[in-house]
Amino acid sequence: MYLGSCLCGKVNVKITGNITSIIHCHCSLCRKNSGTAFATNGFVNADEFLITQGQDSLSGYAFKPGRTRYFCACCGSPIYSENTSDKSRFRIRLGLLDSDIAEKPISHNFVTSKANWEQLETSLPCHEKHEPGR
Repeated sequence: MYLGSCLCGKVNVKITGNITSIIHCHCSLCRKNSGTAFATNGFVNADEFLITQGQDSLSGYAFKPGRTRYFCACCGSPIYSENTSDKSRFRIRLGLLDSDIAEKPISHNFVTSKANWEQLETSLPCHEKHEPGR
């Protein structure tokens, strides 16, 4: 089980399952949304993701048709993203979590879109787009 919260503490979540397909995404959308060189994202099963506090503090932004990012309306922290083409799982930013996690990142993705000031020094595989098999 994993617990997480936004920066101001109004939104709290509980994840009862595993986090899968954890990647460091360097695409321009993730960079803009996170304000950093990359975002570390993972998937959780929708039925294993529970907002335990602050549902009314969530706001959403549909950045592409069928894709909505939910964030705390007070502090702006990303909480989760959903995609209508795959309603079985949500994508989360791992920075949301207050718990240590057992799973580890598997790759750097969209590396050809990375910030020009970023230096990749990694032993993880690097991909021009999504990791193979996704």
